[in-house]
Amino acid sequence: MALLASVGETNVALDTEPQGSPVASIDTNTTPDTEFSPPDSPFQELKELLNRKRLAAREKLSALTLEEKVSLLTAADFWRTKAIPSKNIPAVKTSDGPNGARGAMFVGGTKAALFPCGVSLAATWNKELLYQVGQHLAVETKARSANMLLAPTVCLHRHPLGGRNFESFSEDPLLTGKLASQYIKGLQEGGVAATVKHFVGNEMETFRLTMNSIIPERALRELYLRPFEIAVREARPWAIMSSYNLVNGVHSDMNTHVLKDILRGEWGFDGAVISDWTGTNSTAESVKAGLDIEFPFSTKWRFEKVVKALGDGELTQEDIDRAAENVLHLVERLKGSDLSVEAGEREDDREETRKLIRDAGVEGLTLLKNEGSILPIDPRTTKVAVIGPNASKAIAGGGGSASLNPYYTTIPLDSIRRVAQKPVQYALGCHIFKWLPLASPFCTDETGKQGVTIDWFKGDTFQGEPVVTEHRINTDLFLWDSAPVAQTGREWSAVVTANVTPKTTGKHTFSYMSVGPGRVFVNGKLILDLWDWTEEGEAMFDGSIDYLADVEMEANKPVELRIEMTNELRPFVKQQELNITHKYGGGRLGFKEEDQIDYLQEAVDAAKAADVAIVFVGLDAEWESEGYDRQTMDLPSDGSQDRLVEAVLKANPRTIVVNQSGSPVTMPWADKVPAIVQAWYQGQEAGNALADVLFGLQNPSGKLPCTFPRRLQDTPAYHNWPGENLEVVYGEGLYMGYRHYDRVNVAPLFPFGHGLSYTAFEYGRPSLSSKVLIPDGKIELIVAVTNVGDRAGSETVQVYVRDEKSRLPRPEKELVAFEKAALDIGETTHLRILIDKYAVGYFDTSIDKWIAEEGTFKILVGASAADIKYSATFEVKESFTWTF
Repeated sequence: MALLASVGETNVALDTEPQGSPVASIDTNTTPDTEFSPPDSPFQELKELLNRKRLAAREKLSALTLEEKVSLLTAADFWRTKAIPSKNIPAVKTSDGPNGARGAMFVGGTKAALFPCGVSLAATWNKELLYQVGQHLAVETKARSANMLLAPTVCLHRHPLGGRNFESFSEDPLLTGKLASQYIKGLQEGGVAATVKHFVGNEMETFRLTMNSIIPERALRELYLRPFEIAVREARPWAIMSSYNLVNGVHSDMNTHVLKDILRGEWGFDGAVISDWTGTNSTAESVKAGLDIEFPFSTKWRFEKVVKALGDGELTQEDIDRAAENVLHLVERLKGSDLSVEAGEREDDREETRKLIRDAGVEGLTLLKNEGSILPIDPRTTKVAVIGPNASKAIAGGGGSASLNPYYTTIPLDSIRRVAQKPVQYALGCHIFKWLPLASPFCTDETGKQGVTIDWFKGDTFQGEPVVTEHRINTDLFLWDSAPVAQTGREWSAVVTANVTPKTTGKHTFSYMSVGPGRVFVNGKLILDLWDWTEEGEAMFDGSIDYLADVEMEANKPVELRIEMTNELRPFVKQQELNITHKYGGGRLGFKEEDQIDYLQEAVDAAKAADVAIVFVGLDAEWESEGYDRQTMDLPSDGSQDRLVEAVLKANPRTIVVNQSGSPVTMPWADKVPAIVQAWYQGQEAGNALADVLFGLQNPSGKLPCTFPRRLQDTPAYHNWPGENLEVVYGEGLYMGYRHYDRVNVAPLFPFGHGLSYTAFEYGRPSLSSKVLIPDGKIELIVAVTNVGDRAGSETVQVYVRDEKSRLPRPEKELVAFEKAALDIGETTHLRILIDKYAVGYFDTSIDKWIAEEGTFKILVGASAADIKYSATFEVKESFTWTF
């Protein structure tokens, strides 16, 4: 078979009005790639359809009063845009997030399909798969009665400790942009808007609302803006979300350079720009820069302040009209004039989606090491011990806005037992929790149903009768978007009650972290008083540290739990800082029974009795989450997992380590264990996908989308992370990720693009269709790949380019193309990959343009950034430049 890939192919070349509709010409040999046009659609029809949406928006705009136009510039509530039914303008509902459409409730909402996280999807290096994921996410989004998915996340992995690395794709901008483009196409062809985020420079969570990312212009252009640029050029997203942080001294939502000059001006972006939630920082400045919609509803910056800014001359009528038109254009694309009542959220658990998620999980699993071909395991003859706390849990995703309530989860231990034909012994080995496990499994309400009862009161003093009584299964009671404020008002208090029944007798531990004031009582006795807490923890938005209290309890004897809480702002100092008295409320109740087993010895005994030991290590949604960064690259907690691996390996040298994390972790045992699988967070089919690969039912084909360093000290941003005094300097410049390891000649633990297979592949010497690249031309690279092993498998061929001599410094090599091929035993395929100007250019700040310099370029074809098989050369005879 022959596969054709393009590096930065030029899509529709359209002239646009400022933030207006495309109206000009196109290369007649190029098929336009838009949401409106099937592949064989003539361009004239495309122009008419594009204009029809924009013109409909302008027609509605012309009928609006100033106040109505301004009302469109702020969301109507937490998730929806403003509707004006009298003018045939419906609301658009948004939904998180990158690996599934959660719906309107942050915790415990409508069940939804949970896809592998972004980094796991990127590890597939499979563009067609990402397109299919987008298609299925469109279906899921519509099932939540939403029209706009807040995804994908295309920020880069600048540093291994980034809290949201798991949610993003890669350290490489081209891999990120190409995969995101396919995701966006699949989503938008299903009629759901992609909202590409976070624009731009949001590579860390520490002080993310106020952190100033100081990024040199070349690094900004060539790395951090590049995924967005590729997505805009190739997939035409309908929305982009601005980031919380400042970029070179100016908040992203009001940053004229990135929003107006680059996004709208150079790139001709014709979609809507929305803020991250509470990420608007000005009135006139944000509107003028191009932030169209402030999310969520707030009276802080817009409404009458926009009208006043108009009167004071800080804004023009054109500024307001332009923003309102962009909002209406988004509404036209998604809803038209459909004013039908929003349907309730529903489940849509489809077999084909389940299969896709399992396939995506298998393709993302990355085999890092396999000495002695210990993998795959023979399920018929091998006695397996499964060890580690993550093995018996659903480690399916990271924390924050990427989280959701899945239709179901699959647990590695259960999936392994279903495949293995010999008995499988399990041992916990150690604990790794960051906070105590949720108390939910031990809690029942007065009817005996699992969960807690919440009585809600108007005002924050528990006065009168409850206005709402709720049952919630989960004791994660953070209430950012789910308090019944329509009934309680903006200031509320609540009482949580339940019976807590332990399974064993002992000194058991309760924990509580609180957003506002909180108190916890057991059998009427106050055990935790957080009413006036001051020490902040790592909750996603706000919250205290986790406070602990021990209580003597008897097996099967319930105790009465009572939690009192309000949404008054804590700590008190924030009331003065923010000039508000009430905000979010809620808390998180944890519970753990006293340990009565030597878990490490139990693991050693299980390993000794087995033919093969599989140790599951890693992180989870508590350690990797939106809202905070990791503090160390080491596995949690306090070395317990590293000690577990070493002890099991000593007991059984045939030990396989499966690491579940969304970013690199320190592996001090990596040179000793014979096999390592990087398992990421793989959504609802995580357990099944793992069992498929471990037992050879499927052949792994994942490749690392980020470099795994040996030590944190080896990483490019080590000297300037996380910054100081609310500034982080991107001092490594262009040399981020594998570019850094090339430059300083430091070998990582596992290089970018690395991933093994149960079969073997042989590369042929590449050939080029031409030895010269001209400005509007393309060179076709042809490379043969043969499966020379004994089972079918897939290989990702990676193409890098090196500029042999340039006026300005450039990285040793940069990824410019990749293609994945599935091959049967003995099969050969000839991959045909196009190289164009985007593969050779860099951004020259002296002319504010991209330039391909005259000279020789070397194409490097390999299986990873450190495994280059062959090279070939071509020339640019005369330098040329471009903008987009």
